[in-house]
Amino acid sequence: MRSATAIIAIVTVAVSAIAIFWGVDYSAVFAGFIPARISGVVQLAGALPAWITPFSSALVHGGWLHLGVNMLMLVFAGSMVERVIGGTGLLFAYVIGALVAAFSQFIVDPGSPIPMVGASGAISALFGLYALFFGAPKQVTRNQKLNRWLHVAWLLVAWVVLQWMAGYLAGGGGVMLATPAHIGGFIAGLLLQRPLLLWRYRKA
Repeated sequence: MRSATAIIAIVTVAVSAIAIFWGVDYSAVFAGFIPARISGVVQLAGALPAWITPFSSALVHGGWLHLGVNMLMLVFAGSMVERVIGGTGLLFAYVIGALVAAFSQFIVDPGSPIPMVGASGAISALFGLYALFFGAPKQVTRNQKLNRWLHVAWLLVAWVVLQWMAGYLAGGGGVMLATPAHIGGFIAGLLLQRPLLLWRYRKA
């Protein structure tokens, strides 16, 4: 496991373990991202400031299974992506992914009082990067740039369908599983790929 990936995983496990022992419900309200707080519908005394929660929510999970699945995905995608863009690039993508994921959830349901917790949105950004770094575009046309954009569009459509299907099968219509956050994070990863590559190899 690469260093930045390991640091993120260790910190997340440590904070989530404390939160789980502290009480999942209380921790979710204390550190989770609640869209209604951002829109001013809900006011919470004693919770973390609302502007911090897009990031703190990625450190808190709803249970050991939730934490375990997310950490497996983090280690898999993060270690591979870190090989390409380095530790700093990975940390940047992870933080931006968490922010965009929270923003996406807010846009879909700004009045929701339900806390969003878990690193899935941030990890989705890493999967967007992973898909572009390690997925070869099919030679649909003779234009390589067009092939690349078709590849990106296919990845995005596949991810959106997968996330909405998961939400539908879970009976929550997608929102309860923070499906918009997963989609937003994935899109962030797709958009960050070229800038992160240019920054990583700027002196090459």
